[in-house]
Amino acid sequence: GQGFAFRRKQKIQREYRKLLRKERKAGTQSDSQFTDTYPEHLKHLYLAEEEKLKKQRKAARDSVLLEEKTRKAVECYNTVLPQDGDLCVLFNYRPVTTEKKFKKTSNQKAKEEYEKIKAERARKKEEAEKRQQQREEAQRLYRQKKMEVYKILSKKTKKGQPNLNLQMEYLLQKIQQNR
Repeated sequence: GQGFAFRRKQKIQREYRKLLRKERKAGTQSDSQFTDTYPEHLKHLYLAEEEKLKKQRKAARDSVLLEEKTRKAVECYNTVLPQDGDLCVLFNYRPVTTEKKFKKTSNQKAKEEYEKIKAERARKKEEAEKRQQQREEAQRLYRQKKMEVYKILSKKTKKGQPNLNLQMEYLLQKIQQNR
């Protein structure tokens, strides 16, 4: 008869069907189920696998839709036109092409990313060198000017006294430059 194992099997099947119904109703809410439960160093593998499965499902769905469109188109062209002049029209029909768009491999993407980062680093390094040169040039000019002022103000007479005449000329020049 219906023993313990049979009832248990039916219970599990009901729960499974219930789960499937919930998933169908929820739609894409199960997309994030892979993100939290796996270790960080393996997460990218699981996410890539999930993405691959999504693409496969989408491709399967698209191929079914494409087959239906082509079948309808063939039926449309094979039907005999009625007497009153109604035409069978199919909108959005595109011929089937087997050409695939060029997709970049992960290695190519990584190389492009590396080149981008490398160019950014080179640009930053160049800017830093430029700023450094400007700073050094400004310091050199400052020191040179300071040294000239020091030479003028530190001159002494024969007796060792400060040369007030040169100091007064320096102050006069400074006042005239400010005007």
